[in-house]
Amino acid sequence: MSAYEDILYDVKGHVAVVTLNRPVKLNAWTAAMQASVKRAIVDAQADDAVRVIVVTGAGRGFCAGADMGNLQQIRPEKWNERELARADSRVEAPKSSLGPDVSQHYGGRFGYLMSIKKPVIAAINGPCAGIGLVFTLYCDMRFAASEAKFTTSFAQRGLIAEHGISWLLPRITGTANALDLLFSARKVSADEAARIGLVNRVFPQEHFLDGVMTYARELATTVSPRSMAVMKAQVWKALFQDLNDAIAVGDAEMQKSFATEDFKEGVAHFMEKRPAKFTGR
Repeated sequence: MSAYEDILYDVKGHVAVVTLNRPVKLNAWTAAMQASVKRAIVDAQADDAVRVIVVTGAGRGFCAGADMGNLQQIRPEKWNERELARADSRVEAPKSSLGPDVSQHYGGRFGYLMSIKKPVIAAINGPCAGIGLVFTLYCDMRFAASEAKFTTSFAQRGLIAEHGISWLLPRITGTANALDLLFSARKVSADEAARIGLVNRVFPQEHFLDGVMTYARELATTVSPRSMAVMKAQVWKALFQDLNDAIAVGDAEMQKSFATEDFKEGVAHFMEKRPAKFTGR
């Protein structure tokens, strides 16, 4: 029996691929899917062979949002109890000494993604709505297929900005764009998503996952995994720091870097004009 439900998990080289796997329902989000995604990403974090994590969707969609059948069963008086259960505190991101601790700042359903010490890339292959869109905002980067569409959807369901999207979205797209996307719940093309900074890059639909995997493999093989882990923590921590604090953390982490094997390898492969062989140590 699979350890995961409603998802697929595969490791290709140094890249773990987590695939939302309810294609008939456009990968509509379920509690089982949420628990499995978290478990798979934490498993990838603990696997020394994995250096980058990619999350995508099966079939023609990334995630159509919450399963509407489940939404109809929500009881307002049980909402907080339900949310605490869905945070799934039984599965925790492994503790790491690489970079500053960010866990105190990022909670809720998806805050664990900021504590994962490996890049997490959302590979948005098709429609991405509601909670599916929220999930991608917690990822470190977002790549979109050319035919992907995005919508917050909440206002059209009589709902509000949930799960921290009111904090994350303005920091990614700017306040005016965030309010437009939240108020109107209109559908946004991949090209517009790239223009307003919602996604990093758009790849042609027919070669989409190949393009994402090429980028992921470059991260996995050409740069220091230790450097990525520390820099990820620095950036997410810096959103709660002033400039002087960020400088102090950077100075301390730079001093630690000089004593690592990856620093020595970084200099050696450049001087010797050969591919890098980083170990993460």
